[in-house]
Amino acid sequence: MTAQAQAGGQVSPDMARPEPVVSRFAPSPTGRLHLGHAVSAVRAHDLARAAGGRFLLRIEDIDGSRSRPEHVSAILADLDWLGLDPDGPVVFQSARLPLYADALDRLRDAGLVYPCFCTRAEVAAASLSAPHGAEPLYPGTCRHLSSPDLSRPHSWRIAMARAVAVAGPLGWHDAAAGHVRADPLAQGDVILARKDAPASYHLAVTVDDAAQGISDVVRGQDLFRATDIHRLLQALLGLPTPHYHHHPLLTGADGQRLAKRNGAPTLEAMRLGGGDGRALAADLRAGRLPAGFAPLA
Repeated sequence: MTAQAQAGGQVSPDMARPEPVVSRFAPSPTGRLHLGHAVSAVRAHDLARAAGGRFLLRIEDIDGSRSRPEHVSAILADLDWLGLDPDGPVVFQSARLPLYADALDRLRDAGLVYPCFCTRAEVAAASLSAPHGAEPLYPGTCRHLSSPDLSRPHSWRIAMARAVAVAGPLGWHDAAAGHVRADPLAQGDVILARKDAPASYHLAVTVDDAAQGISDVVRGQDLFRATDIHRLLQALLGLPTPHYHHHPLLTGADGQRLAKRNGAPTLEAMRLGGGDGRALAADLRAGRLPAGFAPLA
């Protein structure tokens, strides 16, 4: 990583790449995988294999209320069915909680996070405007509490304006979009540790990608702007910045984006129905989708 990129400056597309290439597939065991997950997994696997690198599997299971062992078993079976073999042991986020606590402590010591006691309903009722489909922007209700009672249930939010001022201008590189100017301020004071979980997606994924030496992150286009937050955390914590590869999302026969919450057809159903997983993976590599599926316009 160049000194400029490490300090938070622009990331050049032709900057020195870490060797070897290390990619990862990092599903949450909160439901069965669908075809969109297969696209991400195949792309991440093939990116590493083409470069003689490593493909890792990380299970993001810190949502204790929704994560299920049976979903982990199904994920492993689905990847085997697709012919995607991870290199090395499977990593579970639930075994890495001290790493997230240490990162949060560092941000707390720097005065860049604050406790928040608001419920989701309170945030929604008092929130600022947010893009369609996005979480409501937090209005800063708890940002300036003088004597917060930490014995009460609370989350930890980043003081975004302060953090952006500390980090300075930021950029990152996407394989399709090229150089991207990060704008984390537009997403408000996001949560880094929830009341019911030791770390949010943003904090955990940033810490884990650095700890595992991930050089290339392959994921759906729905996480494109989340990368702005991850780039900010990388700068604040002194972590390297991977190359990013955001791919189009898929829709089903109903025209709706594939998602667990929408009841998308699962890989498990295809597998148990006698489908050929390796043939499916080959089709995805060639850009061929099963009937009824299409890229999200």
